[in-house]
Amino acid sequence: MDKWKIAQVLLSVCGISVGQLLLKLAALNLQNPKVPGVWIAGYSVNLYLIGGVATLGVSTLIWVWVLRTLPLAIAYPFMALCFVIVPLLSYLVLGETVGLKFMMGTLLIVSGVVLIST
Repeated sequence: MDKWKIAQVLLSVCGISVGQLLLKLAALNLQNPKVPGVWIAGYSVNLYLIGGVATLGVSTLIWVWVLRTLPLAIAYPFMALCFVIVPLLSYLVLGETVGLKFMMGTLLIVSGVVLIST
């Protein structure tokens, strides 16, 4: 697989991961979600939510572009990298913890993606 195709796949995967982080931030910043009227208003003006949905939308369009030229069996395993990137972003941005099992699983996922893509 050439470098340009790998870059496109990784751009989509990173965008999806960032979109997930933005949705988590949106959820954390909803104003009083137990009151339905405020909850709906909180969703409509939450910039994290708008950013997350937009990021996921653009990333999905990039993904569709990728699928024009790559077999799904080659491209899709790269999505497993989201299981690595999202927890790392949550560690860096939200201060969530990652342990030794996570690190070991990360190595297995990355190894698998490298093995499949070569």
